[in-house]
Amino acid sequence: MDQPLIQLKNICKKFGQNVVLHNANLNIYKGEVTTIIGKSGSGKSVLLKHIIGLMEPDSGKILFKDRQVSEMNKKERYNLKKKFSYMFQGTALFDYMTVLDNIALPLRETTSLRESEILNRSHNMLAQLDLYEIDDKYPSQISGGMKKRVAMARALVTDPEIVLFDEPTTGLDPIRKNAVHSMIASYQKRFEFTGVLVSHEIPDVFYISQRVAMLDNRTILFEGTPDEIQKSTKPEIRQFIHASINFTGSESETS
Repeated sequence: MDQPLIQLKNICKKFGQNVVLHNANLNIYKGEVTTIIGKSGSGKSVLLKHIIGLMEPDSGKILFKDRQVSEMNKKERYNLKKKFSYMFQGTALFDYMTVLDNIALPLRETTSLRESEILNRSHNMLAQLDLYEIDDKYPSQISGGMKKRVAMARALVTDPEIVLFDEPTTGLDPIRKNAVHSMIASYQKRFEFTGVLVSHEIPDVFYISQRVAMLDNRTILFEGTPDEIQKSTKPEIRQFIHASINFTGSESETS
């Protein structure tokens, strides 16, 4: 197998006396979608923030292309962060900005491009995501599905190498959840970014992921393909997956 694009080695993190991560190991491969699953409050979002550099571990190593991030100089770390993009829970669009300004925001904040080029790129991204004639609308004036696509456009407009998704289907009904998962899978193939997804949508995420990592008891209990995790005989894994599927099934039937 190829060298991982990103490696987390023996990552430990605690807040006060609360140990959130303990000797967590994770490999993320270029061009794949890796989904991190686990119980609520298990530290999935904390792990995601370590990957993008919003948090630093108390101990352990984070490597990018086999280089330890903590040993990079300031310029190298800045350039590394520019390779990442982040799609937040609930889209996190700014209500007081138009759709176009929401998408243009990362370019205005992180580049020295001329305004004409920023607008050109933003318009092109809207077109690539099949979003037409909503440039001047505000988030409150478009549908929930469009908001998700606008959030995706904003995440992709900087041409990132890695896109992180923090529970992108939170609060959506089953039909819209499927639409968002399809959107992620489709755009990942089109733009060829490496995706890291935090989700509790089992088994749905198995169909759009090349790799799955399960966080349990403050560490990565499993890392492998969706097929491998579904065939796992570990009691903790089987119990979690079956409980999640049963819950999703009963939820869908009553929705």
